[in-house]
Amino acid sequence: MEKSPPIQWYPGHMAKAKKQIQENLSLVDVVIEVVDARLPQSSRNPIIDTLLKNKKRVMVLNKKDLAQEESTKKWLSYFKKQGMGAVAIDSIAKQGIKELIVEVKMAAEPVLSALEKKGRRRRAVRAMIVGIPNVGKSTVINALVNQASTKTGNKPGVTKGTQWVRVVTDLELMDTPGLLWPKFEDPVTGFKLAATGAISDLVYSLDDVAYDLLVYIREHHPDALMKRYKLGEFPQDTWALMEEIGRKRGLLAAKGAVKMDQTAILLLQEFRGGKLGPFTLEEPGEFEEARSSL
Repeated sequence: MEKSPPIQWYPGHMAKAKKQIQENLSLVDVVIEVVDARLPQSSRNPIIDTLLKNKKRVMVLNKKDLAQEESTKKWLSYFKKQGMGAVAIDSIAKQGIKELIVEVKMAAEPVLSALEKKGRRRRAVRAMIVGIPNVGKSTVINALVNQASTKTGNKPGVTKGTQWVRVVTDLELMDTPGLLWPKFEDPVTGFKLAATGAISDLVYSLDDVAYDLLVYIREHHPDALMKRYKLGEFPQDTWALMEEIGRKRGLLAAKGAVKMDQTAILLLQEFRGGKLGPFTLEEPGEFEEARSSL
């Protein structure tokens, strides 16, 4: 992948989210970590393991409809091997929500059983939900309670404060603001997050991210481009390919010049909306090798 300028983003309320997680962790039995099924590792905050310590955890691979099914199965196995619960869901279509509730209760059972052995009365499971912006945390909560009980939106980082939500009679959920990190050490991680919309579109060049995305899809899924945009042979130059896509879509200015900025927006919107097909931008094998070398 050709390099674009590094992408950095850390709004002030992200630091507050980290503090809230640390202060409230002792109040919960299990943590639900929501990630984007298209990039299950890159959409995790790298400090989350340190923050959560040994707290029981359930990994939620959201937006499974936008990811490749076989890759998602591999990722579920990857997380389960690390001793976590794991489930893939489509929170908008409410698919996998019942399975998620079962996973959360199973993860919390040792904690509740230990309390009963001490003579304490069994209570509702208390869970905290965490995740970086725009992985769909609020939509997951809404699917769990089957109503719009939290503020949601398409813009990254709209949930600003901690709040409790009763999911069912024996499960209570604490929401936290999205938690990103100050610096992306790997520029490829920045690209993936920008391409999927986890980072605000206002803080990076849409043209650069659309360009890198086109390089990736051209290399790994060329048929998706050919089918969606009715292309013949690809131009050798990636900018020329983007120009051809814009021409096919009729994004033309005066004298037939292609509106490249609008073409970049189109490409990103269609990728994020699944119109180019399901994509998984990373495989667990890449990270298993890294873990084994530690």
